[in-house]
Amino acid sequence: MSAEPAALKFERNGSIARLVLDRPAAGNAIDLDMAAALLDAAQRCEADASIRCVVLTGAGRMFCAGGDITAFSAAGEAIPEYLRQLATSLHAALMQLARMRKPLITVVNGPAAGAGLSLALIGDLVLAARSAHFSAAYGSLGLTPDGGMSWWLPRVVGLRRAQEIILTGRRVGAEEAAALGLATLVVDDAALAEQVQAYAQRLAQAPTAAIGAARRLLIEGATRSLGDQLDAEVESIVAAGASAECREGVAAFLQKRKPDFIGSR
Repeated sequence: MSAEPAALKFERNGSIARLVLDRPAAGNAIDLDMAAALLDAAQRCEADASIRCVVLTGAGRMFCAGGDITAFSAAGEAIPEYLRQLATSLHAALMQLARMRKPLITVVNGPAAGAGLSLALIGDLVLAARSAHFSAAYGSLGLTPDGGMSWWLPRVVGLRRAQEIILTGRRVGAEEAAALGLATLVVDDAALAEQVQAYAQRLAQAPTAAIGAARRLLIEGATRSLGDQLDAEVESIVAAGASAECREGVAAFLQKRKPDFIGSR
């Protein structure tokens, strides 16, 4: 499904793809069109082997205000069915982004609320502007979390802290978010773009296939027993050992040079 032009921008800078939530007048709130656009973009990133790193951010002053409350209101008595369609479409996009075989950086350029917090959480690296803040925000609408928040947040900050953040709906500032592990790094607003580019370039030059496999181990390990996870690690490292990336990495180590993972495919 193709996106409306206003819903999301898909940009390329060499091997780095940049997905920009692009409804700034609405705080980049998620409606059906944006959810569909995000899924379309995620599938495109996964299918294109020349894309080696994905960056997700928002246009304007906000990262994402969560679900589009105006659309909720417009649905009237049909709001339950609207929410089912919206959450289902958004979840398909989130699953694609979480399981794709390349790294994801979420750049929280401003406030992230509701499903916006969920979107921020799925990044392998979460870079937050110093002006950013995070909130669950569902309780004030009489709603419960979606976007995987109830799965991600306890794993990132612990159950007790996740309970407090979700049930009270309070704002978590950028510095506290970093202290809790919700954000990887807090950056001054003026330096954010430069810092993101540096991280993205570093990841784009890394062994993408190995990173993709490691991402899957980390996510699936949350629900496996230790024994099952150890078995999965064996199969994963064996498969990685047969790859061109591994051959290049070993050769570069022995030759005391920087590995060229881009040319090793």
